[in-house]
Amino acid sequence: MNFAIVGCGFIARKHAKAIEKIGEANLVSVCDKDSTAMKYYVDEYKIKGYTRLEEMLGSEEIDVVCICTPSGLHASIAVQLAEAKKHIIVEKPIAMNLEDTERIIDACKLNDVKLAVVHPNRFRPVVQELRKFLDQGLLGKISHVNAKVNWNRNQEYYDQAPWRGTKEYDGGVLMNQAIHNLDLLLWFVGKPEQVFSMEATRLRNIEAEDVSIGVIGFESGVLGTVEASTTVYPKNFEESITIFGEKGTVKIGGANALYFEHLLVEGKSEEEIKEIKKSINKDPWGIPGHQWIIEDMVNAIKEDRIPSVTGEDGKEALKLVLGFYESADKNKPIQLTKENKYVNN
Repeated sequence: MNFAIVGCGFIARKHAKAIEKIGEANLVSVCDKDSTAMKYYVDEYKIKGYTRLEEMLGSEEIDVVCICTPSGLHASIAVQLAEAKKHIIVEKPIAMNLEDTERIIDACKLNDVKLAVVHPNRFRPVVQELRKFLDQGLLGKISHVNAKVNWNRNQEYYDQAPWRGTKEYDGGVLMNQAIHNLDLLLWFVGKPEQVFSMEATRLRNIEAEDVSIGVIGFESGVLGTVEASTTVYPKNFEESITIFGEKGTVKIGGANALYFEHLLVEGKSEEEIKEIKKSINKDPWGIPGHQWIIEDMVNAIKEDRIPSVTGEDGKEALKLVLGFYESADKNKPIQLTKENKYVNN
């Protein structure tokens, strides 16, 4: 299947490398309004580069397009691609607001094209193992969960491009970094019902937040906390998910949430736990998440099924971020209704 990439920034390299590793995927072209940004891809993969999306779509036989542009541009590009009958893989967040998200999802449904959102952390070996514990009910009733992303993104990172750290095109630590961990919380324990959040811009000269602290009440009764920042000195400090259950306590952590830092589960012997940890530690990254998502799209097209990480999944993670933003802005809890709208509590 022929792939193209729109937007030739840093994240596009992960897509290109992943496509290269998949036997049934072939990168045929890239598109970016800045021709210099395309030079690496044109030279490295011996493909064509286009400064206009319309020209690329008219000149190449393309099955799937990966959208790697600034987040604020996702919706307009995705709708154009859907109308051109191209399947879509879009980087997180799916969009910057729910209206644009609905436009993307509706356009893909109307034109019968498949849509996948890049939430690659789901495919890390340690995350997959934790999901197995939950699917098998080994942790029992869950009481509470927490997610932490305390990383470093210095001012130089934000100064790389004028859109970084803006509310219109990029967002802050919740939208850009912690959204992956919010996706995992939703994947592990279900839909949220209520949120309360405080945020600040403490150290970075950006429009959006560089620190956020939030609380979640899930429909299941589970409570959760989220702590996220890009202000940590001098490098990434931790990324973790902890789940507290009546029959087990599990923490996946490290600088990038790759290992079991704590693993106690009723019925699991010390030897079993040791072997599980040993297996994870052998290859903590596993197959790169982007490769999983791209190969899953190939298989979804072949098998005519929905991708593993859907547009609706991307929408739910975005809704949670927007709920935190609204709560911080209004300094009050926000109730998330079943109609997927936010209402004041």
